[in-house]
Amino acid sequence: MLGDWEKERPLLYFWGFAVAEIIIRVAKQKMVTRSFQVHHNDSTYGVDYDTTDGLEVFKIQIFSLTSIPPDEQKLIGVDENRVLSDDSDLVAISEKLRLVSINEEQQEKSTAENDELLKSDEELARMLQAEEEALLFQQYAAPEDNGKFEARLAPYVRQVLMYEDPQRQEAARKTVPIEELEEKALVSLAKEGNSTPSKNEQDHAFLLQLLFWFKQSFRWVNAPPCDGCGKETISHGMAVALPSEIQYGASRVEIYGCNSCPIVSRFPRYDDPLKLLETRRGRCGEWANCFTLYCRAFGYESRLILDFTDHVWTECFLQSLGRWMHLDPCEGVCDKPLLYESGWNKKLNYVIGIAKDGVCDVTKRYTRKWHEVISRRNIITEPALSAVLANVTKDCRRGFTSQLLSVLEDRDEKERQELESSLHSTDNASTSLPGRRSGDKEWRQSRLECGSDESCSLSGSSCPVRACVDKHVTEIHNAFLPILSQFVKEEFPKSRAVEVLETLKGILVDLKKSPFKTRRATIDSINQSLVHQLLPSFTELLNALSMSGKADADGRFDISLAGNAVKTSLALPVALDALDDTINNLNNCDNFIEDSLCLPLLKLNRIHSGSVLANGEEIPFGIATSAFDGLRTSKWEEPNGARGCWIKYKVSDNLMHELVAYEIMSANDAPERDPKDWVVEGSNDGESNWHLLDKQTSQIFDSRFQRKTFKISCQGFLSNVFRFRFLTVRDVQSTSRLQLGSIDLYSRSS
Repeated sequence: MLGDWEKERPLLYFWGFAVAEIIIRVAKQKMVTRSFQVHHNDSTYGVDYDTTDGLEVFKIQIFSLTSIPPDEQKLIGVDENRVLSDDSDLVAISEKLRLVSINEEQQEKSTAENDELLKSDEELARMLQAEEEALLFQQYAAPEDNGKFEARLAPYVRQVLMYEDPQRQEAARKTVPIEELEEKALVSLAKEGNSTPSKNEQDHAFLLQLLFWFKQSFRWVNAPPCDGCGKETISHGMAVALPSEIQYGASRVEIYGCNSCPIVSRFPRYDDPLKLLETRRGRCGEWANCFTLYCRAFGYESRLILDFTDHVWTECFLQSLGRWMHLDPCEGVCDKPLLYESGWNKKLNYVIGIAKDGVCDVTKRYTRKWHEVISRRNIITEPALSAVLANVTKDCRRGFTSQLLSVLEDRDEKERQELESSLHSTDNASTSLPGRRSGDKEWRQSRLECGSDESCSLSGSSCPVRACVDKHVTEIHNAFLPILSQFVKEEFPKSRAVEVLETLKGILVDLKKSPFKTRRATIDSINQSLVHQLLPSFTELLNALSMSGKADADGRFDISLAGNAVKTSLALPVALDALDDTINNLNNCDNFIEDSLCLPLLKLNRIHSGSVLANGEEIPFGIATSAFDGLRTSKWEEPNGARGCWIKYKVSDNLMHELVAYEIMSANDAPERDPKDWVVEGSNDGESNWHLLDKQTSQIFDSRFQRKTFKISCQGFLSNVFRFRFLTVRDVQSTSRLQLGSIDLYSRSS
């Protein structure tokens, strides 16, 4: 039996619709409507609607057309692919809407899940059968092992032993800016909220910085520039190696002729990583060879990874992970083993790890299509391959102590189990793996390694919630209050105030250049009187930088560390960018008086230490928290955000703030990716409802690092979550991406 509500429900909807129709007809005489196209199943309904009547009335009008009750309606913006959730969405959403019945959707979802389970079982059965058939075929197709496989591995087994040479390791370390990479590693951990990392965590972070540094310092060679004039060359084939080239393992030498002069250039393919430390150029073989030496030089257990389909990279065993980690120096990518199969569309067969203590078949780490891979493994049978690798490993470990052998064998077994389990793990669909980026496009296309990602980027479509470690940014902005206030109090002319800030900037630049563990600067005699005069107002800024200043017996003024050196490293670049911004705003200030001590010149009450979530980000250098770190050198980049994306900032401890202003800064390049139209919203009820705070259209950033300030006209609404919905970019026809340098939120002072 139906309840009273179920019996009366159609009648209630009818009367609700009738009342709504009367309201709408009266309102239409006075209001301007929006015209929506609502698609449902195979039908399209045109709806003219005054958005001020709200979403609920709109749903009642849709009910009159489709007979789908309002509480069962799900309206989706077609262009944004976003569900309408509150009244403000009717203002910002596109005119094309898709209507879905929640009941129908749930039925379809349940059917799809059942179909997927059935498909998974069938797929697993097909995969197992294909694997069995491939192994059976391999027994007949693969030739009898006659030592060729081991012979192919032998040069690499000899090569990895070079990495153990103390002379080569020391030569490698001398070329690395070790302290700079240590600082970057510690700062990267601090940005994640880890201010007291363990030794293993520091080692992990340093390895990543070593990878990024190597990517920038080593040069890829398509065709080498002319040795005479430096201009482009074309291949003239191969030449016989000279004794000086053979000395460093260059058995192959490529010859190139210049397009502009008669000089012939040689490109020896050196195998000795000691020589590569000098030349710092090559293709994937040279890159992986040299980078693996660097890894061993800094104590990482390392492997050279040989892919029989013509690629080479590195693996390192990390205690922080308890496993081997994939590192590709050519691409600057780490821990993405499916890059080649899923990103490059490689048809893998054999992937072998080669280290000083043995060799290992690691193919299963790099595939989720083992049943296809095994059908291409026709050089040697699987049992024969296992025997070859076991024999080579036994030779490598000859002379090892029983204790060390036990440790290695235990680790081998754990890796074997890990490789088996990885075959059945599901791909992370939220991470997009790019095609190959190293080498010119024509060469990559000829190898069919461009993949399907034209943007050539590693991106995440489902970002984790990230914590903002940006309290120091707010402290630095607040520290300009006493400085600028003293300028006004002592009636400094604008030119004099700018001169003092430029002097302060020079001091901070000197501090940034000094070693981060012993950071120090001495004020010269020319600026000593100025420093003594303004020292009280500078104290807060020095505190924000974890530094202090004092005068010595000779009257010189020294600035040195007063706290955590990493906090200083984190804060100094922010202070320098803030100084540049303050100088620029001061130069543009018509009257430098007390009333000018507000936005954009003075940035007080900046909200900080919240968490950030976005619907997409670039990995690793365009993540969502980069929008709030106060740095020009970083940016948030959404690879698919040109036609709509969002980013949310949740205030720490759920504290309520009244947003009175915000700033957006353009990024370092690509003005076509600048945000153009957007909506700012706030929520105070767990994101169930969003309140429109600001809307901007047709905004143009005229320069890079341009900061625009927007004041909130809607006052009095308290929020603990803020959402930016970017609707389009400056040139949506030429890019799929959105990027911005920073977002800063300012609340009303308490």
